[in-house]
Order: sequence, then C-alpha cells, then structure tokens
Amino acid sequence: MSEHRPYTYVTLSMRPDADPHVSISFHTPRLKVSAGLLVSTPRPYLEFSSQEADVHVSTTGAGPVTDADLAVAREIFNAAARYLADCECLHAEQPAKDATDTAA
Repeated sequence: MSEHRPYTYVTLSMRPDADPHVSISFHTPRLKVSAGLLVSTPRPYLEFSSQEADVHVSTTGAGPVTDADLAVAREIFNAAARYLADCECLHAEQPAKDATDTAA
C-alpha cells in the first residue's frame, strides 16, 4: 500500500523564444483558499496558497471587470463545483479508515 504524503509541486519552464510557463500542483491539506475585493482598486481576487506557493487570480490586466473576466469566473465556479462533487462522491465510497488516515 503506498503512502500519500502532502506536497506542493512548483515548476518553471523557460525556453528561448517562448513565454515562461509556471505549473503549480497543490496536494496538501494545508491549502488555503480565499477570495475578496481589493478596496483600493475595486477588483475581485481569488487566492490559493500553501507554505510553498501562492496563486492569485484577478481581472484582466488588474483592471475593470470585463466580459472575459466573467466567463473565467464562471469557469472557475463550475470547475470548483465539479471538484467538490467528485470529492464528496469518492469520500463517501472509501472506507472510513482511509478517510481519517489521509487527514493526519
């Protein structure tokens, strides 16, 4: 039986004549998720953070909310709802011992 340990994995790829690419994978119970409105420049934000990495999502160019920003926010909402539903389904199907062991 393999042991599943928490981790955050961050990579940065930089190639000549290409935009840099950052990839972040959170696999930790220490993940914090928050959202709010920046008052100084009224714009919404969504933040995912762990001890190892932070991801901030806000409006295009940190400016006014656009139709594209609304579309992305809806995609995030729908993806989060799907993630929740999948987690709930899988959690309900697994033995009680497995669910408590991974929380430690």
